[in-house]
Amino acid sequence: MIIRLTTAADWRALKAIRLAALHDAPTAFGVTHAAAAAYTDEQWQTRAAGTDLAEYVLAFDGEQPVGIVAGVVSAQEEYNLIAMWVRPDYRGKGVASRLIDAAKERAQAKGHRRIVLGVAPENASAANLYLRQGFAFLPEWEALESHPEISVQKMEWVAS
Repeated sequence: MIIRLTTAADWRALKAIRLAALHDAPTAFGVTHAAAAAYTDEQWQTRAAGTDLAEYVLAFDGEQPVGIVAGVVSAQEEYNLIAMWVRPDYRGKGVASRLIDAAKERAQAKGHRRIVLGVAPENASAANLYLRQGFAFLPEWEALESHPEISVQKMEWVAS
């Protein structure tokens, strides 16, 4: 298993895993499958190349992408963990933990000691994963951008 930042050359792998995630869990992310499927190849290449404000990390088994996480710096200068997903046949094998560890390393390398994310409390498996990874719930809620009827609770991790 290789966990690494994407490059522009990984755009097809990024597109495949991101669309699979959005298909598998349509109400867990801030973008819809339809919106992401409409991105051009150039947009996927740009996303895969990463920027100072947003970058993707993929888990690969050989050439096959099996997991994804992204780090995005918000307008409030918060490092946000987003797009976390692992293929169902790879769950329970430590892939998610390794992706989160990679996000923590990336955040700290960029000078961020704190990571925030949003999770729907009814998504118990995700909430428990984040709790095991040292995240804590905050008394802050917000509507999920792609599905405003769903409220997500903020969680944070702070480097020691």
